[in-house]
Amino acid sequence: MGSGEALVFISSNHRGVLATYRRDGTAQLSPVVAGVDGTGRVLVSSREGAVKALNLRRDPRVALTIFTDRFFGPWVVVWGSAEVVSLPAALPLLEEYYRVVVGEHPNWDEYRAAMVAERRVLLRITVERSGPERSG
Repeated sequence: MGSGEALVFISSNHRGVLATYRRDGTAQLSPVVAGVDGTGRVLVSSREGAVKALNLRRDPRVALTIFTDRFFGPWVVVWGSAEVVSLPAALPLLEEYYRVVVGEHPNWDEYRAAMVAERRVLLRITVERSGPERSG
């Protein structure tokens, strides 16, 4: 599966599991909600002190598996590198993330205040490879 096909799939299916790497090299896995921005990067919201964000500041490599709401059925995995964007620069990106995953928020001021209170960051993933490369 090509990266373009994977991004189309992620644009319509948002639930997944993100793998980052601990200092000892083992995988740290987190359930996430993902979307795709207008430039083809995958977006994930997190918190400033979350382990996944701390891991990515040290080692930007990620693997992300996305599946349908049914769980069993079609799925994709993407590998790449992520940047962690902190507040205040993250705020407009978090708004874009919300829009691509959910749509318009009924009260953007309330949403922005919540993002600041929760110390949200945006993980922006550049896809370098995707799959599955074969099934079965």
